[in-house]
Amino acid sequence: MIELLQEYWRAFLYTDGNNITGLAMTLWLLLASVGIGFVLSIPLAIARCSPRHWLRWPVQFYTYVFRGTPLYIQLLICYTGIYSLEGVRNQPLLNEFFRDAMNCTLLAFALNTCAYTTEIFAGAIRNMAHGEIEAAKAYGLSGFKLYAYVIMPSALRRALPYYSNEVILMLHATTVAFTATVPDILKVARDANSATYMTFQSFGIAAVLYLAITFSLVGLFRLAERRWLAFLGPAR
Repeated sequence: MIELLQEYWRAFLYTDGNNITGLAMTLWLLLASVGIGFVLSIPLAIARCSPRHWLRWPVQFYTYVFRGTPLYIQLLICYTGIYSLEGVRNQPLLNEFFRDAMNCTLLAFALNTCAYTTEIFAGAIRNMAHGEIEAAKAYGLSGFKLYAYVIMPSALRRALPYYSNEVILMLHATTVAFTATVPDILKVARDANSATYMTFQSFGIAAVLYLAITFSLVGLFRLAERRWLAFLGPAR
């Protein structure tokens, strides 16, 4: 165990000497995919709740596809499937983009978490108290201002407990990144196991790192809920 740590602790935490690996890579995958997914999901959630069919149906189809298929298959399609198309390889920009494993991995992760986050936020919008919206309209708010100042701030606060679960599930989902040869925590653990045959120790270290990240995220979201959902608690 000590020999394994001496040889692979840097790779497990941040670098193999040349590239970012392990914990640093996993955190980058998580933050980048969740950040992109969060930004994209807000307008998509609004469109998902729109009474206009031409806005709602495309978003509904997108979330249906990405929530109905495994992330592993989505990653394989982005990493090898799309690049196998001749039309993609003939386009310089697309060819350059899909040749990079990191680009393909982030694309698959971002689209997947965006689909789930869109439904979470859309559900929070639909479950808003009608009186809040009517009060905002009585003050003259409508359209963009209604969503920007009333609906979305309230919906995002109420969605925090559900969104925290999605972020943690996304952290666990990053373990499929090794399929695209991205050197995350699991990839380092697999390499260490192949080189040393210390299976329990290699994957045990990976498990401890994932546990540490998970409990850190849980703590951060609990603090956020305590701050932004205090108004839902009992009056003091």
